Order: sequence, then structure tokens, then C-alpha cells
Amino acid sequence: MASSDRTLLRVTGLTKRYRHVTALRDVGVGVRTGEVLGLIGPNGSGKTTLLECLAGVMPSDAGTIAVDGHAITPDERASLLFYLPDAIAPWPAETVRWALDFATGFFGSTKSTPAVRQALIRRLDLEPLLNVAMGALSKGQRKRALLAMALLMPQPMLLLDEPFEGLDLRQSRDVAALLRDHARAGRTLFLSIHQIHEAARVCDRFVLLSLGRVCGEGTLEELAALVGGRESGTLDLEQVFLALT
Repeated sequence: MASSDRTLLRVTGLTKRYRHVTALRDVGVGVRTGEVLGLIGPNGSGKTTLLECLAGVMPSDAGTIAVDGHAITPDERASLLFYLPDAIAPWPAETVRWALDFATGFFGSTKSTPAVRQALIRRLDLEPLLNVAMGALSKGQRKRALLAMALLMPQPMLLLDEPFEGLDLRQSRDVAALLRDHARAGRTLFLSIHQIHEAARVCDRFVLLSLGRVCGEGTLEELAALVGGRESGTLDLEQVFLALT
């Protein structure tokens, strides 16, 4: 797994409060061009809040989001980022085919050529579902349909909240391989994942989040070194996560 050392996006001092609760506290993250960056943390750690603030869905109380040292405008953010939330069920009365047509047409996707679209449909096993209403899909089926939509979007960076949620073992393996292929082609992916084994399989680097704070950022080897000790090089991602959070 290799990615560019060039930082595509830099988050500095990001803070989000809900009345008396601080969901994010002085969060700093660097996202590199063409990498798969995993956002790892327990429930309530602020993972979804961070993605929503990055995407502009939710305003932050402090902090900057910059590209090449310059804070980005809302229009620049919309052209750079596409955010796919978890547990959404859009257009329940419309078919999967309609949803893909509408989404790619609405966002003006240049990636939705017939060949690219058909390849995604095949790899995500959506052919039998194209004429099924979105509201009639199972959780895993809907997840695969929405992932296809996201991967057809024109933005160079995708924020995906829990992309493996609802998928079985074989589907998770296939989706991991698909995401890796898109990263190798130059796409940048920032994934919120609670399944640590899936994160270890697909991600180049990791951001560990606990109680709204970043506890570590880097490759598995870099994070293991933060734990210290002579055996740090033998630690797996789960052990590193537990030690640092």
C-alpha cells in the first residue's frame, strides 16, 4: 500500500461543541493525495462529527481546513470532497438504476462513463438490484448501491462513513479491494471505520480518535513506535489502538 507524501488537505485546530459537550477538541489531521486514511475510534469518539465538519454538513466552532496552505471556500470544498454518510436511505420509492442516474446527473460526474459504471455495477454485484426500489433493499444491498454512487462522483476525495457496515465477509473483502484500486488510480479516501480488521486490510495510514481528540496519526509502524517498548514492531492495529486510546 503506497500513497503520495503530498498533503492534499490539512485540518488544524478543529473544534465542535454541542452546548456543554465538546465533540471535537483541537483536532489536527493531514490527508495525503491518493491514500486510504482510516479514522478509527469507539462509538461516541467524534468520527462522524469530524467527517460532517470536513464536508461542510455541520459548522465547526473553530479550526481551519486548508489546501496548499490556504483555507478553502465552500465552493472549493464542494469541488474537492464528496461525503457519503452512514445509515441513509434516500429515494426509497425509486429504483437503484434511477438513483445512480439521478446522482451522477445531479453532481455532473465525468467519471460515469458506461464502461466505468458497468464495471462498478459488476464488482459490487448490483446487476440483480438495478430494478429494485431503494426502500426494498437490505442494509448491505443499500450500502453497495450508495458506494457505487459515491465512487462515480467527480470529486478527487471521498469521505465515507462506515463503508463496510452491513456487508458480509466476502462483500467486505471485495469492497476493500475495490477501494484500494481507486486509491491506486489516484483517488483519496478518508474512511470512518469501527471494524479494526477491515481498517488494517484497506488503509495506508490511520487517525486514532478518542473522546474528540486525536491520539495518534500515521502508519501502523509509526503508531506502534509511539507505544514504545522492544516489541512495538510486533503489535497489530488492535493492540496499538488499545494502547494509545
